[in-house]
Amino acid sequence: MKIRGERECQECGTRWSYYETGSVGCPACGSLRSVGVDDRTEHTDLQVEFDLTPVRNAIDEIETDDLAERARDRCREYVRRRGFVNAGTLRELDDTYLAATELLHVADIVAREIQLEDREELYFLALLRDADQGGRPPVEDVPPTLEAARGLAYANAVREYRRDVRTWAEDRDLTASERGALETLGEHVKRIRMLDGDVAPRIADRLVEATRDLANGLRGDEFAFSQAQERLDGLEFDSIE
Repeated sequence: MKIRGERECQECGTRWSYYETGSVGCPACGSLRSVGVDDRTEHTDLQVEFDLTPVRNAIDEIETDDLAERARDRCREYVRRRGFVNAGTLRELDDTYLAATELLHVADIVAREIQLEDREELYFLALLRDADQGGRPPVEDVPPTLEAARGLAYANAVREYRRDVRTWAEDRDLTASERGALETLGEHVKRIRMLDGDVAPRIADRLVEATRDLANGLRGDEFAFSQAQERLDGLEFDSIE
Protein backbone atom coordinates (compact mmCIF):
# COMPACT_ATOMS: atom_id res chain seq x y z
CA MET A 1 0.00 0.00 0.00
CA LYS A 2 1.06 3.58 -0.55
CA ILE A 3 0.77 5.84 2.49
CA ARG A 4 1.90 9.23 3.64
CA GLY A 5 4.54 8.20 6.18
CA GLU A 6 5.30 11.59 7.69
CA ARG A 7 2.38 12.56 9.94
CA GLU A 8 1.43 15.77 11.76
CA CYS A 9 -0.97 15.79 14.71
CA GLN A 10 -3.87 18.20 14.28
CA GLU A 11 -4.24 18.49 18.05
CA CYS A 12 -0.71 19.31 19.26
CA GLY A 13 1.32 19.73 16.08
CA THR A 14 3.75 16.89 16.80
CA ARG A 15 5.34 15.31 13.73
CA TRP A 16 6.42 11.68 13.53
CA SER A 17 7.07 8.88 11.06
CA TYR A 18 4.46 6.17 10.56
CA TYR A 19 7.26 3.99 9.20
CA GLU A 20 8.88 3.99 12.64
CA THR A 21 5.80 3.71 14.87
CA GLY A 22 3.41 1.79 12.63
CA SER A 23 0.56 3.93 14.00
CA VAL A 24 -1.41 7.00 12.92
CA GLY A 25 -1.90 7.87 16.59
CA CYS A 26 0.14 10.79 17.86
CA PRO A 27 3.02 9.54 20.06
CA ALA A 28 2.84 12.74 22.13
CA CYS A 29 -0.86 13.13 22.93
CA GLY A 30 -2.48 9.99 21.56
CA SER A 31 -4.82 11.82 19.18
CA LEU A 32 -5.87 9.94 16.05
CA ARG A 33 -6.40 13.19 14.17
CA SER A 34 -3.36 13.51 11.96
CA VAL A 35 -2.54 14.38 8.37
CA GLY A 36 0.16 13.21 6.01
CA VAL A 37 2.72 15.86 5.11
CA ASP A 38 4.70 14.01 2.42
CA ASP A 39 4.09 12.17 -0.83
CA ARG A 40 2.56 8.71 -0.74
CA THR A 41 5.23 6.02 -0.54
CA GLU A 42 5.01 2.24 -0.92
CA HIS A 43 5.04 0.56 2.49
CA THR A 44 4.23 -3.04 3.42
CA ASP A 45 6.47 -3.58 6.44
CA LEU A 46 4.42 -3.16 9.61
CA GLN A 47 6.07 -2.74 12.98
CA VAL A 48 5.78 -6.11 14.71
CA GLU A 49 7.68 -7.70 17.58
CA PHE A 50 8.83 -11.30 17.36
CA ASP A 51 9.72 -12.62 20.79
CA LEU A 52 9.53 -16.31 21.65
CA THR A 53 10.66 -15.82 25.25
CA PRO A 54 7.19 -16.49 26.78
CA VAL A 55 7.00 -19.75 24.84
CA ARG A 56 10.51 -20.82 25.84
CA ASN A 57 9.74 -20.03 29.48
CA ALA A 58 6.96 -22.61 29.40
CA ILE A 59 9.18 -25.50 28.27
CA ASP A 60 9.21 -27.15 31.71
CA GLU A 61 5.52 -26.51 32.37
CA ILE A 62 3.64 -27.88 29.34
CA GLU A 63 3.83 -30.77 26.91
CA THR A 64 5.73 -30.44 23.65
CA ASP A 65 2.57 -30.38 21.52
CA ASP A 66 1.14 -27.49 23.54
CA LEU A 67 4.49 -25.72 23.32
CA ALA A 68 4.41 -26.17 19.55
CA GLU A 69 0.91 -24.71 19.34
CA ARG A 70 2.02 -21.58 21.19
CA ALA A 71 5.09 -21.22 18.98
CA ARG A 72 2.99 -21.74 15.86
CA ASP A 73 0.53 -19.03 16.86
CA ARG A 74 3.28 -16.49 17.55
CA CYS A 75 5.02 -17.27 14.28
CA ARG A 76 1.80 -17.05 12.30
CA GLU A 77 1.02 -13.59 13.70
CA TYR A 78 4.54 -12.35 13.01
CA VAL A 79 4.67 -13.68 9.46
CA ARG A 80 1.18 -12.37 8.70
CA ARG A 81 2.12 -8.79 9.58
CA ARG A 82 5.61 -8.70 8.10
CA GLY A 83 6.45 -7.07 4.79
CA PHE A 84 9.57 -6.13 2.86
CA VAL A 85 9.03 -2.63 1.52
CA ASN A 86 9.80 0.06 4.07
CA ALA A 87 9.09 3.66 3.05
CA GLY A 88 9.68 2.76 -0.58
CA THR A 89 12.90 0.84 0.13
CA LEU A 90 13.14 -2.89 -0.61
CA ARG A 91 14.37 -4.77 2.45
CA GLU A 92 16.25 -8.06 2.57
CA LEU A 93 14.63 -11.47 2.85
CA ASP A 94 16.01 -11.72 6.37
CA ASP A 95 16.93 -14.74 8.48
CA THR A 96 14.40 -13.93 11.20
CA TYR A 97 11.52 -14.10 8.73
CA LEU A 98 12.85 -17.35 7.30
CA ALA A 99 13.31 -18.87 10.76
CA ALA A 100 9.82 -17.79 11.82
CA THR A 101 8.31 -19.31 8.69
CA GLU A 102 10.17 -22.57 9.20
CA LEU A 103 9.23 -22.76 12.87
CA LEU A 104 5.61 -22.14 11.90
CA HIS A 105 5.62 -25.22 9.65
CA VAL A 106 7.69 -27.42 11.95
CA ALA A 107 5.60 -26.50 14.99
CA ASP A 108 2.44 -27.39 13.10
CA ILE A 109 3.81 -30.89 12.50
CA VAL A 110 5.04 -31.28 16.07
CA ALA A 111 1.68 -30.16 17.46
CA ARG A 112 -0.12 -32.87 15.46
CA GLU A 113 2.41 -35.70 15.71
CA ILE A 114 1.41 -38.47 18.12
CA GLN A 115 4.75 -40.29 18.20
CA LEU A 116 7.48 -37.66 17.98
CA GLU A 117 11.03 -38.87 17.39
CA ASP A 118 13.82 -37.45 19.55
CA ARG A 119 15.54 -35.92 16.53
CA GLU A 120 12.35 -34.15 15.49
CA GLU A 121 11.79 -32.74 18.97
CA LEU A 122 15.38 -31.55 19.25
CA TYR A 123 15.13 -29.81 15.89
CA PHE A 124 11.93 -28.07 16.95
CA LEU A 125 13.55 -26.95 20.20
CA ALA A 126 16.59 -25.65 18.33
CA LEU A 127 14.33 -23.50 16.16
CA LEU A 128 12.38 -22.34 19.19
CA ARG A 129 15.63 -21.33 20.91
CA ASP A 130 17.02 -19.20 18.09
CA ALA A 131 14.30 -18.26 15.59
CA ASP A 132 13.48 -14.83 17.03
CA GLN A 133 17.19 -13.99 16.70
CA GLY A 134 17.32 -15.21 13.12
CA GLY A 135 18.98 -18.53 13.99
CA ARG A 136 18.29 -21.55 11.79
CA PRO A 137 19.79 -25.06 12.12
CA PRO A 138 22.19 -26.02 9.30
CA VAL A 139 21.10 -28.18 6.40
CA GLU A 140 22.75 -31.31 7.77
CA ASP A 141 20.68 -31.12 10.98
CA VAL A 142 17.29 -31.27 9.27
CA PRO A 143 15.58 -34.61 10.04
CA PRO A 144 14.33 -36.37 6.89
CA THR A 145 10.78 -36.18 8.24
CA LEU A 146 11.01 -32.37 8.46
CA GLU A 147 12.72 -31.67 5.14
CA ALA A 148 9.39 -30.96 3.45
CA ALA A 149 8.49 -28.49 6.20
CA ARG A 150 11.69 -26.56 5.56
CA GLY A 151 11.22 -26.69 1.79
CA LEU A 152 7.64 -25.47 1.95
CA ALA A 153 8.48 -22.78 4.50
CA TYR A 154 11.23 -21.32 2.32
CA ALA A 155 9.12 -21.53 -0.82
CA ASN A 156 6.30 -19.67 0.93
CA ALA A 157 8.74 -17.07 2.27
CA VAL A 158 10.16 -16.48 -1.19
CA ARG A 159 6.65 -16.27 -2.63
CA GLU A 160 5.73 -13.49 -0.20
CA TYR A 161 9.04 -11.71 -0.77
CA ARG A 162 8.66 -11.92 -4.54
CA ARG A 163 5.19 -10.42 -4.23
CA ASP A 164 6.63 -7.40 -2.43
CA VAL A 165 9.47 -7.14 -4.96
CA ARG A 166 6.89 -6.90 -7.73
CA THR A 167 5.01 -4.23 -5.79
CA TRP A 168 8.24 -2.29 -5.23
CA ALA A 169 9.13 -2.61 -8.92
CA GLU A 170 5.82 -1.26 -10.23
CA ASP A 171 7.20 2.28 -10.55
CA ARG A 172 10.51 1.10 -12.00
CA ASP A 173 11.47 0.12 -15.54
CA LEU A 174 12.73 -3.43 -15.30
CA THR A 175 14.67 -4.89 -18.19
CA ALA A 176 13.47 -7.97 -20.02
CA SER A 177 16.17 -9.99 -18.23
CA GLU A 178 15.05 -8.74 -14.82
CA ARG A 179 11.41 -9.52 -15.55
CA GLY A 180 12.43 -12.94 -16.82
CA ALA A 181 14.41 -13.69 -13.67
CA LEU A 182 11.42 -12.76 -11.52
CA GLU A 183 9.21 -15.07 -13.56
CA THR A 184 11.72 -17.91 -13.30
CA LEU A 185 11.87 -17.44 -9.54
CA GLY A 186 8.08 -17.66 -9.40
CA GLU A 187 8.14 -20.88 -11.42
CA HIS A 188 10.60 -22.49 -9.01
CA VAL A 189 8.44 -21.47 -6.06
CA LYS A 190 5.37 -22.94 -7.74
CA ARG A 191 7.11 -26.25 -8.42
CA ILE A 192 8.33 -26.64 -4.84
CA ARG A 193 4.91 -25.75 -3.44
CA MET A 194 3.26 -28.27 -5.77
CA LEU A 195 5.58 -30.86 -4.20
CA ASP A 196 4.51 -29.69 -0.72
CA GLY A 197 8.11 -28.69 -0.11
CA ASP A 198 9.45 -32.22 -0.64
CA VAL A 199 12.89 -31.22 -1.93
CA ALA A 200 16.36 -31.57 -0.45
CA PRO A 201 17.15 -28.84 2.11
CA ARG A 202 20.06 -27.60 0.01
CA ILE A 203 17.60 -26.85 -2.81
CA ALA A 204 15.51 -24.74 -0.47
CA ASP A 205 18.64 -22.88 0.64
CA ARG A 206 19.66 -22.26 -2.97
CA LEU A 207 16.23 -20.81 -3.68
CA VAL A 208 16.76 -18.31 -0.86
CA GLU A 209 20.27 -17.45 -2.07
CA ALA A 210 18.99 -16.86 -5.60
CA THR A 211 16.23 -14.63 -4.24
CA ARG A 212 18.65 -12.51 -2.25
CA ASP A 213 21.00 -12.17 -5.22
CA LEU A 214 18.10 -11.19 -7.44
CA ALA A 215 16.94 -8.51 -5.01
CA ASN A 216 20.45 -7.06 -4.86
CA GLY A 217 20.60 -7.19 -8.63
CA LEU A 218 17.36 -5.27 -8.99
CA ARG A 219 18.84 -2.63 -6.68
CA GLY A 220 21.67 -2.15 -9.14
CA ASP A 221 24.31 -4.78 -8.29
CA GLU A 222 25.13 -6.28 -11.70
CA PHE A 223 27.34 -9.03 -10.29
CA ALA A 224 24.59 -10.14 -7.88
CA PHE A 225 22.11 -10.22 -10.76
CA SER A 226 24.43 -12.46 -12.79
CA GLN A 227 24.77 -14.74 -9.77
CA ALA A 228 21.01 -14.85 -9.40
CA GLN A 229 20.60 -15.90 -13.01
CA GLU A 230 23.20 -18.65 -12.59
CA ARG A 231 21.55 -19.93 -9.42
CA LEU A 232 18.11 -19.90 -11.00
CA ASP A 233 19.36 -21.67 -14.12
CA GLY A 234 21.09 -24.25 -11.91
CA LEU A 235 17.85 -24.97 -10.12
CA GLU A 236 16.29 -25.84 -13.48
CA PHE A 237 18.34 -29.04 -13.49
CA ASP A 238 18.03 -30.21 -9.90
CA SER A 239 14.95 -28.59 -8.37
CA ILE A 240 13.24 -31.93 -8.00
CA GLU A 241 14.93 -34.92 -6.43
